[in-house]
Amino acid sequence: MTELWLWVLLACAAAYAMKVAAYRLPESSLGRPSVPSLAAALTVGLLASLVVSNTVAKGQSLVVDSRLLGLGAAAVALRLRWPYIVVVVVGALATAAGRWAGMP
Repeated sequence: MTELWLWVLLACAAAYAMKVAAYRLPESSLGRPSVPSLAAALTVGLLASLVVSNTVAKGQSLVVDSRLLGLGAAAVALRLRWPYIVVVVVGALATAAGRWAGMP
């Protein structure tokens, strides 16, 4: 077994342990008003960091390319409250247009 698979199995075991631990929490600790707001804030923060790291990072360096153009176009479409599928298509089209125009 390679070291990579050992880390994968360790991550799976840790995720399973956290899931089991969550079922063992008392109901009173989950009923507090701060728990749903904390869960929502963590979800938004993790998703935002994933989007930013996938948009402007290449390895360990920062790059400005057509993906950033697509992200900006999608953000404008979201601000205009367009349907989600339209937001995805607008972002993809803006990225494709940037690449067609010669952006990396």
